Amino acid sequence: MEVTSCKDCGRIFNYIGGVRLCVDCRAKLEDKFTEVKRYIEEHKNATVNQVSEELEVSVKQINQWIREERLAFSEDSSIFFQCDKCGTNIRTGRFCDQCKAEMTRNLGGLYKRDTPTRQKDRRDPAKMRFLDM
Repeated sequence: MEVTSCKDCGRIFNYIGGVRLCVDCRAKLEDKFTEVKRYIEEHKNATVNQVSEELEVSVKQINQWIREERLAFSEDSSIFFQCDKCGTNIRTGRFCDQCKAEMTRNLGGLYKRDTPTRQKDRRDPAKMRFLDM
């Protein structure tokens, strides 16, 4: 644990991990997130810039919540983002469903390495064995 200052208010706090915000500023950010989410649900055709101006939240912060898949725009919204891998239009996150599935398969294959199977010892287990030295 390290002591650092909050990037919003400048107050000193014990930093554990994640965003360098104190407990109070983190709570305010979560309240703002709830407000943005409610606004998007009520105004389905709102753009990111409209949400930013209306609720006084930076576009960068809204985009971060979208990339983290905490926010998503409805199917009838005109807002799209591009998949970081293939460029397909998506509503939330960084990757489309197909690219996520492909990456999951590729990563899953890394753990399934061919390990040689051991031959069962067909010798009598009651007999004593010696190592030649």
